[in-house]
Amino acid sequence: MMKKMGNYKSRKDVVEKHYEWERHMKAGFVQLEPLFGEVDQNIEKAETLIDNADADLLVLPELFNTGYVFTAKEEVAELSEEIPQGKTTQALCRIAKKNDVYLVAGLAEKSGERYFNSAVIISPQGYVGTYRKIHLFFEEKLWFDPGNGPFEVYDIGPYKFGVMICFDWIFPESMRVMSLKGAHIICHSANLVLPFCQDAMKTRCLENRVFAVTSNRTGTESRNGRSLRFTGKSQITGPTAEVLYQAGPESEEAGVVAVDLSRAEDKQLNEYNNIFRDRRPEVYGILLNDR
Repeated sequence: MMKKMGNYKSRKDVVEKHYEWERHMKAGFVQLEPLFGEVDQNIEKAETLIDNADADLLVLPELFNTGYVFTAKEEVAELSEEIPQGKTTQALCRIAKKNDVYLVAGLAEKSGERYFNSAVIISPQGYVGTYRKIHLFFEEKLWFDPGNGPFEVYDIGPYKFGVMICFDWIFPESMRVMSLKGAHIICHSANLVLPFCQDAMKTRCLENRVFAVTSNRTGTESRNGRSLRFTGKSQITGPTAEVLYQAGPESEEAGVVAVDLSRAEDKQLNEYNNIFRDRRPEVYGILLNDR
């Protein structure tokens, strides 16, 4: 049974107990359970949830239109789409225009003879850009090429957002780079199977003083003897490690919170410590080495 959360005000009591803000943007996630290979049906389900959400920015899961558990390169070739001319990107452009919303959504991208685990960035005016997942997880390495970067940030009104996909979260450099580039909020499309990310995002947001929206999928996908169970619990996290809203492990919903993104411009931890100015890049040289 699909659970719809059409308006962030229905969760106002949940949010206000954490923290009060000046309303600037309504940001959130779409959490759903895709059916493998059923692209049209998955797009339709996502559209229903988006249509019933009151949001300025929504993040959809990784590979939301195809499902995740590929078993052969031929499946990847069949289900991957060119960007932006593919039908999923074109459908998202239509949905974004209809709802006057920015969308970040994960899909399998075909580029010549190469395939990428990608996310498209869509504004109400149309296609904006593509991020290709840099840190591939588990058997993704069998099907996709790693992204060739870099991590970019995108304008949304007076603010900026960055994009990463699932396993990128475990590498703190991902969010740090985007935060140093001025991102106020990180859009995180995911298909999480490990139990660590939701808690770790508190630290990622705290160490960069930014917001993040992690959009995860739900359900179990079993194909040809391979089975993965996804953790759900999509989450909106604030710059002082506060969880502003978290979905359940199984629900299909759009969760939206009003956030004051200007808070992400304050990197001052106390009167003596600024988390960016106190960095010591001259002693971090090992980070640029392969091992």
